[in-house]
Amino acid sequence: MAKIKVMSENLANKIAAGEVVEKCASVVKELVENSIDALSTSIKVDLIDGGLTEIKITDDGIGMEHDDALLSFERHATSKLTKEDDLFFINTLGFRGEALPSIASVSEVDLITCSSNIGTHLHIKGGKLEIDEPADARRGTIISVSNLFYNTPARLKYLKSEQYELANTVSYIEKLALSYPNIQFTLTNNNKIITKTSGSNNLHKTIHEIYGLNISSKMLYVKGSTDDYDMEGYICKPEILKSNRNHMITIVNGRVVKNNDLNRAINDAYYTYKPDIKYPIVILKFETDPTLIDVNIHPTKQDIKLSKTEELYQMIIDTIKNKLYEELLIPNALKEEQSNITLPNSMIKDNIVNNIVSSNETKEETYQTELDLSINEDEVEYNKPKDLIINNEFKKLVLYPVGLVLGTYIVAQNEEGMYLIDQHAAQERINYDKYLKALKEEHITTIAPLFPINIELNASDFLTIKEHMDILNNMGFVIEEFGYNTYTIKEHPTWLKEGYEEESIHKIFDSIIVLGNKFDRVKFNEHIAITLACKMSIKANTRISTEAQEEILRELVNTDNPYNCPHGRPTIIKFSIYDLEKMFKRAMN
Repeated sequence: MAKIKVMSENLANKIAAGEVVEKCASVVKELVENSIDALSTSIKVDLIDGGLTEIKITDDGIGMEHDDALLSFERHATSKLTKEDDLFFINTLGFRGEALPSIASVSEVDLITCSSNIGTHLHIKGGKLEIDEPADARRGTIISVSNLFYNTPARLKYLKSEQYELANTVSYIEKLALSYPNIQFTLTNNNKIITKTSGSNNLHKTIHEIYGLNISSKMLYVKGSTDDYDMEGYICKPEILKSNRNHMITIVNGRVVKNNDLNRAINDAYYTYKPDIKYPIVILKFETDPTLIDVNIHPTKQDIKLSKTEELYQMIIDTIKNKLYEELLIPNALKEEQSNITLPNSMIKDNIVNNIVSSNETKEETYQTELDLSINEDEVEYNKPKDLIINNEFKKLVLYPVGLVLGTYIVAQNEEGMYLIDQHAAQERINYDKYLKALKEEHITTIAPLFPINIELNASDFLTIKEHMDILNNMGFVIEEFGYNTYTIKEHPTWLKEGYEEESIHKIFDSIIVLGNKFDRVKFNEHIAITLACKMSIKANTRISTEAQEEILRELVNTDNPYNCPHGRPTIIKFSIYDLEKMFKRAMN
């Protein structure tokens, strides 16, 4: 008897469901993407108990005829691919023809759809057709999914709590709404509106509708392009960072994706503007020729493979950095309250959503009735760094130091208000720029110490340094072996801080040893600059003279990023005149 047999269609669908349908949000994703492909302008998602009981999608798309509706539940039946070559030109969100039959095999599905004069009503339970009858002639599709995984207990037990399932669905609908600001999205849970967008086709307005005023008012428009990619969207000021990557939203040809190359470029563009454990809010849309991407590498199509990533990476880095360089990024110490703010009833959320976010963060719920959401025609576009005037607005600031608080914070003022400057963070930034510039110099000035500096290491570290001796030579060090596992420094670059030469050399050696075979000159330079800058800067609780304060302020203005230390902590905070008057009740509105 043959051991190999062909699986039944229903069993194959259940196996496919294990890949395509992981949770309630997966069902919503597949069904809503079908609605988008059907050219819908309004999509409503109604959940009962976060989707655990029922998921219902209503759209005003092109709908389906009776025969197409039946065929849509057959595996690999699709209207989006007709020949093999179409795989290289995918411009729809769905294309495999797996979602509907997979979902129907592990749930109860009720479908009402119409594209002409007569609608179709189908009811399918566990992959078996139970009802097939005419329905009302309402253009579009209504599809509901209930009793998810009722016939696959192994999958059912992995569904989480209502709050968890709802949070995932909210997160995905928000990302889709940002991908398609021209579509009106409504998401409800137990008849309470959770998310609602207007479909205005204005991305900034959609950001406002999803994140609220506090975030939308701190978003910056960016636009860039290469020969193969066009990019536009919004990035946040570094003052509103998040604790995870969930808000780094990248959209390629209309598809929300999680791609490591794109996330790395965005994160690197914010380097030294933020701590390593914090991440920016960005919504970036990329358009490219479909032949340059492969969307068929992941079962849920949430990751893609990109071609020509080096040019794309550099364009993202330069575009974001250019914008951050041009903006005045000093955060206000107080958040000004908005007057005459009304919260529409349609936007009120039920209590459960107050605890919903994929990262346990609080959702912004502030709305403003009048907000300028138009895009400035003069907004910065992708320019080469050499064309950029770095921090032009900041360079115009003239700050006058008036004192020192707690031996740590310089108090300065000008006609706009009062400023607090962290003297250690500010000097860290100043020193970081100096060291980084010195490390990049082709011509290096060196000096011989009065007494040779001897560095003793263990055997493994000694050999690692010996392997990378060319790095030290290129930096300007003249080093010789001296006895057992010891090096003697005959000459060193002049930019090492006087009196701290041996300590600095130890730091450089440690960095080379840590990096080992993974050595990268650019990252090494940055690491060395950060390490030395921190070590050689004024410490907190150190009293400095007014002249020293003036020098710090003068040098801070001329740095590439005066707003943050190399570790991403803020260097300067502003109290506007209005802030001060409000604190002392001189201003009452």
